[in-house]
Amino acid sequence: MNKFIKLIGAVAIINIVARVFGFLREMIIAFQYGTGHITDSIFTAYMIPNFLYLVVGGAFTTVFISIYNRESTDKGLFVKQSFTIVAVTATVMTLIGMVFATPILDSFKTDKIVSEEDLALTKNLYLWMMPSSIFLVLSSWYSGLLNVNQKFHLSSFAILIYNAVFLVIAVVLSKSIGPLGYGISAFVSAILMVYFLVIGYRKLDSYKVGFSLKQNVSTKELWIMVVPIMLGGATIQLYALLQRYVAGLLSLEGAVSSVNYASKLMQFPQAILITAVTTVIYPILSQKESDNDHSSIKSLYSKGLHYLLLLLAPVTIFSYFYSTSLIQVVFEYSNFTAKDTAATAPVLAVFVLSMYFLAANGYITRFYYAKGDSMAPVVFSLLNVFGVNMAVIFLMVDATGVVSIAWGTLISSIVNFIMLVVYASIKYDLKMGIFSKELQFFRALPPLIVITVVMYFSSEYLVFDNKWLTFIVGLVIFAAVLVGSYLLFGVKEVKEFSDKLKRKLLKQ
Repeated sequence: MNKFIKLIGAVAIINIVARVFGFLREMIIAFQYGTGHITDSIFTAYMIPNFLYLVVGGAFTTVFISIYNRESTDKGLFVKQSFTIVAVTATVMTLIGMVFATPILDSFKTDKIVSEEDLALTKNLYLWMMPSSIFLVLSSWYSGLLNVNQKFHLSSFAILIYNAVFLVIAVVLSKSIGPLGYGISAFVSAILMVYFLVIGYRKLDSYKVGFSLKQNVSTKELWIMVVPIMLGGATIQLYALLQRYVAGLLSLEGAVSSVNYASKLMQFPQAILITAVTTVIYPILSQKESDNDHSSIKSLYSKGLHYLLLLLAPVTIFSYFYSTSLIQVVFEYSNFTAKDTAATAPVLAVFVLSMYFLAANGYITRFYYAKGDSMAPVVFSLLNVFGVNMAVIFLMVDATGVVSIAWGTLISSIVNFIMLVVYASIKYDLKMGIFSKELQFFRALPPLIVITVVMYFSSEYLVFDNKWLTFIVGLVIFAAVLVGSYLLFGVKEVKEFSDKLKRKLLKQ
């Protein structure tokens, strides 16, 4: 378990740097264009390529890892077969996306006040960004290939390179050619990411990547598994698509951007952790499932959910009470005004409450996939994203406006979490470990209550004219009360880490 945590820590550090570059891109877009239609155009154009990358690429990668780790798989042949299928699928989807660019973009044109100039910009950006889908999906597959060879850091470095290059080129080009620079940057950075992964894999001297049209049991299983996993793994991306659509229906200028900024800020800590965990855990899970090591799988399940709670619950509390402060220090510069902050902060405050549930849902789903069950997560996901989520939004939209989108995400993610946990317990005997003496789950509750009370009072009464001073004071208080309360109430995991850190310092 210690080795597992160290691997996650190393990957998490790389992911933090990568996400920072990606987040800087969002900040610069806010700085340059605020929450107007230009920003909406950039986010809308990037939505489909990013969707294909995360959903299609993620599904093929998950299935590839699962089949690759089986003893019966001809690994050398399967590498070529899967590469062929992924490359052809990504190319066909990209071509369809480009041929039908107008009707696809028109489906999001619900805002009646959008000008023809804005529509033309969205289409031009889309036609530059869409071809990057091929390289993005292939990079996801190559990342899986590296992960099964225990080279987790290379796949994480690739994302870092992608975000860094995307940021630099976009900033440079946007100064001379405007927002279209973001489209060109997306295309170039995707090519460079694939190139880095290809070079990294070739150094391993492993199975050769190439084309093979041969069909066998492995390719049939790939297709059988990949479609439901695409649907099941698309939860967050489906949320993003529906959020974009509903925000447009509200016909409020900047609604799309407000939802995007709030959701990206909410996903920042959650995505760092869950990306790091799932990057490391799925290849390990697949191997343990192949070895019938059920006790280790049960331990990973319960401990993983417990650690996610210890990490994300305090961050959720801080982000909820300091939602306005967060928006101010991250986005409120130049064209992003106090008015934009006032529109975005309430959305963020509700979004952050779903942080743990979205992360836990992604984590639990990997255990279903390792068991070869790709259907149950799909059913739960579709019921909640298209059923519960949309029902909540339309029930609350008149009373809460754009914030209803965040409420839909929160309530549906909680319901999805309950479904996944209950079904996993009944079907696969996977328990959360709430009553486990080893995990001491309930010891985390008193410190979380203390953190909630302290952060409420600090956010109410320690507010200064300088936004950075307010934020820094709040962050220092949060860090102190987090560590102090966890140690005071004897949270085992924190105490063990503290003792280990003390021993290392004393040795030095």
